[in-house]
Amino acid sequence: MTLIKQLANQDEFVGFYLLKELVVRQTNSTPPKDYLDIMLCDSSGEISAKLWDASTTDKEAFFPMGLVKVKGIAQTYRDRLQVKIIQIRPAKEEDGVKLTDFIRSAPIGPDELIHTIQRVISDIQDQEIKGIVSYCVAKVEEKLVHYPAAKSHHHAYYAGLAYHMVRMLELGDFLCRQRPFLNGDLLKAGIILHDIAKPEEMNAQLGIVSEYSTLGKLLGHISMASQWITEAAIRLDIDLESPKVVGLQHLVLSHHNLGEWGSPVGPQLPEAVALHHIDALDAKLQMVEDALLTTPDTEDWTPMIRGLENKAIYRLKY
Repeated sequence: MTLIKQLANQDEFVGFYLLKELVVRQTNSTPPKDYLDIMLCDSSGEISAKLWDASTTDKEAFFPMGLVKVKGIAQTYRDRLQVKIIQIRPAKEEDGVKLTDFIRSAPIGPDELIHTIQRVISDIQDQEIKGIVSYCVAKVEEKLVHYPAAKSHHHAYYAGLAYHMVRMLELGDFLCRQRPFLNGDLLKAGIILHDIAKPEEMNAQLGIVSEYSTLGKLLGHISMASQWITEAAIRLDIDLESPKVVGLQHLVLSHHNLGEWGSPVGPQLPEAVALHHIDALDAKLQMVEDALLTTPDTEDWTPMIRGLENKAIYRLKY
């Protein structure tokens, strides 16, 4: 089977893929014709695909998170590779393919990631901060094992959220040793809590987000995490105006830095400044890594990366 990463312009191929997204659209022709705008994916990456002149049967036969067998041709359109579907059908039981064969996972196993997060929590010296973090993590512990960190932006795969946390905790540990003025308990707690409500913000299966939840659309993960800190403080009988509670809330509320990025306030604690930049560094480097991993080795340039101001990355060879 041809992996998506291996496709090049004008390649004709046949293979099984996960139909990740599907939208029925209409052409600009007169009269307009329906077509299926599809996102195909496998463990090596994803690619946009089009089924032109979609029939009523086609529109009823396919759905997101279904496995399909595709015969198609890869074509470059506006500097991006996409697939023109020649034939497509749902996968059958006798095809011997299963959903888990087509999903991308974090490079570290989820059990090891969760163990690392729990070890960091156990190492927090301040008992009130530890109690708040433990309470919030417990609310999503089952989902944390497999949830992505985002729908498409970064760490958008199985166990991506836990992987993002662990990589950030490694950076935070280094900064606390390099910059002793940072409060280690506060920074590590902020790293764990900054995206802790993501599993309630998104609906996901096997690391793939189908849509944002109602709470996600109305409140968002930042405000939900801040609410959870308040809940935890009430349960633990901690003063809501305690510097620890206010500090943790500030870290969560400010970690996106700007209002247009979702933060109602900007970072104004040393640990909040560190958290914002640790988060941005890990997310942006992951975008670069993902782009390099999913771009064919024969290509020098990756596609443009939206989170890097639509810049492409060049694969320097020497």
